[in-house]
Amino acid sequence: MDTSVIEPLESNASVSAAQAPASDPAPAAHVPCPSCGSTSPPSSAAVVTGRDPSAGPVVSSASWVYAIGRIEPRFPRISVEKEFLQVVAQSSKLQGMSDAQVRHHVLSSAENAYLLRQMCWVLTIQGQDTYILTPRDPIDLRLLAHSVRTDPGPGDLDIVIGAKGPVAPSPMCNGLQVPIVFFDQIYSFDRESLLKELPRPEGANAKGFAAAAAELFDRMMLLAANPGSSNRTRAFNYLAARYPRLYHAVAEAHDRDESLTAVDVRSSSLSGAREIVDVVLSFTNRRTDVISKQFVRVDVTDEFPFLVTKLSPYYDC
Repeated sequence: MDTSVIEPLESNASVSAAQAPASDPAPAAHVPCPSCGSTSPPSSAAVVTGRDPSAGPVVSSASWVYAIGRIEPRFPRISVEKEFLQVVAQSSKLQGMSDAQVRHHVLSSAENAYLLRQMCWVLTIQGQDTYILTPRDPIDLRLLAHSVRTDPGPGDLDIVIGAKGPVAPSPMCNGLQVPIVFFDQIYSFDRESLLKELPRPEGANAKGFAAAAAELFDRMMLLAANPGSSNRTRAFNYLAARYPRLYHAVAEAHDRDESLTAVDVRSSSLSGAREIVDVVLSFTNRRTDVISKQFVRVDVTDEFPFLVTKLSPYYDC
């Protein structure tokens, strides 16, 4: 597993207005549709600006996506499905493999890279088709290949980071019409591996921390059942997957006989040139009902969210 999923770069540094991105985008350019052999102009929801073509399209901050779901490869047309089956029939290495193992072997083999490019890649969230995924750089097709598991399970998850584009044209994915996401990064992991990789606080009981972390992760994934396209949901999804201090805080609350009873995401008073949100965790004492709060501040101005303030006590004004 890629441990970078749970080891973010923390920062307490403030961000000045001078660092804010320019507000006037360059003229819009057309977005390629590789699966349907045509080009689609970007909608008003995704401002694609002109720059060095090798760097891929640039999309406005209002369109960034940080979503947690599961990636599924699908056949966009019957001809692609027939070609896939022909490759399977001609290979002598696939005997005895499960369907999932066959799919992984075919799509991860270098000689079948053309099939990898032809497939339609759909991100589902809580079983709902939410986005069609397209790499901003063709080399990132490898990230899609890595998302195909040999032994898929209910705990498998994929984090997709990118930019929301227009709704896909009908021929792109066998009639499926959901927004396209031009992704820059994908993290693929499973629940058990993530929980094992979480660093345990010094002096914490191993069994107690494991139980607290598993409980919090399951609750966070229910809350993370969102498209990840708003500033608030992007901040929440980022913390759920990449900020292990949250799991420490819940384990510490259990030691104080407290339960996590609410998670609130609100716009920060520091927002201005940068878009910043506060994620507030409320803990309630099981005996006295006294509520204590902690919060973490996240900058969501650009494609990749980052910490502005680490988890700290929070006081209502």
